[in-house]
Amino acid sequence: MPTRPCWVEIRTRSLEDNFRFLASHAALHAELLAIVKANAYGHSLPLCAPAAVRAGANWLGVTSVEEGVEARALCPEARILVIGGVFPGQGPAVVRHGLTAVVWELWQLDELENAAHAVGAHAGSLPVHLEIDTGMSRQGAGVNGIGSVLARFAPESPLKLEGVMTHLFAADEADGRITKVQLRRFHDDLESVEAAGLYPDWLNVGSSAALLAGQAGEIEALANRHGMKAMVRPGLALYGLIPNYDPAFSGEEPATLAAARAQLQPVLSWKAAVAGVRTVEAGAVVGYNGTFVATETMRLALVSAGYADGLDRKLGNRFSLLVRGERAPLVGRISMDQSVLDVTDIPGVKAGDEVVILGTQGTETITAFDHAEATGTIPWEVFTRIGARVRRVEV
Repeated sequence: MPTRPCWVEIRTRSLEDNFRFLASHAALHAELLAIVKANAYGHSLPLCAPAAVRAGANWLGVTSVEEGVEARALCPEARILVIGGVFPGQGPAVVRHGLTAVVWELWQLDELENAAHAVGAHAGSLPVHLEIDTGMSRQGAGVNGIGSVLARFAPESPLKLEGVMTHLFAADEADGRITKVQLRRFHDDLESVEAAGLYPDWLNVGSSAALLAGQAGEIEALANRHGMKAMVRPGLALYGLIPNYDPAFSGEEPATLAAARAQLQPVLSWKAAVAGVRTVEAGAVVGYNGTFVATETMRLALVSAGYADGLDRKLGNRFSLLVRGERAPLVGRISMDQSVLDVTDIPGVKAGDEVVILGTQGTETITAFDHAEATGTIPWEVFTRIGARVRRVEV
């Protein structure tokens, strides 16, 4: 059955090209963990995870065990890292589907160890990555909790400390000051790991911002100092966007960043259709609570997209969408399932015309950064709030 015309187009070839471009910059320094968590940043895990693997990704990063199980069905050979950790009762699924969990709490180790024992797993057969908190105060073992966690990796345990990771919470700050502090702290933590007689394979640090700012070399140097291999976790850049750096780089920006601006390609376009066009006279009220009143005769186009689809309600009366290659202002409040465009100055608009919410039409482009700036948020949220009912279509 034909569906309501509100959809997202995913260019998987662009994602593959983006991964290869990022891998070419990281090749001398680090392995890439392709971040496909949160339904591939709203782009569609079923479309994007296989595309990343086709492009050469050996590792995929997901939020949850549930996403990991789905990713395993899509990509049987990939290594899958569950970044959000495990919750009670999820250990058996981690073992059964060959997932690699991030851990930082003792009870998570209990969960995984018990699940491994239940299937007769031998010593060191279940890899995990330990996250260490180096200053974000969010997820990860704190400075006072590392020792008790490390003590659990006894020779007879089925658990294997395969990797150690941290999260650089200010990698998008161009001066890199906070990142340098975190990496120094992380170095001290890694010495604690070695003192416990543990020698993980992977040092798992850094996102798109760190990679594009040229910090992969610093991460590699830290890994080499501790006999480990470096891993970097690109997310936003994989989908064709470059994080904004605050403050801006003084002087010339890093060559890696300049190259990325030229090469990375947006993966997602969000579209809808005109459901109908009407003419209203001066004084006509448009939308809930009359926040827009026509001051002259106007032509209005009804669009099949609303806030239940992820079109932020704050965009009403302050943003434009694209139709017939021109910008058409959103007028009135955005409804749950619909919105209204002023097409008075755009000739020929009719029912069925394509409307671009995010993407390019003709010579005009609307980006996730444009949406984010208009609503006071970030591109990550713009992508991930696109509703599940909006079809993702591979193009």
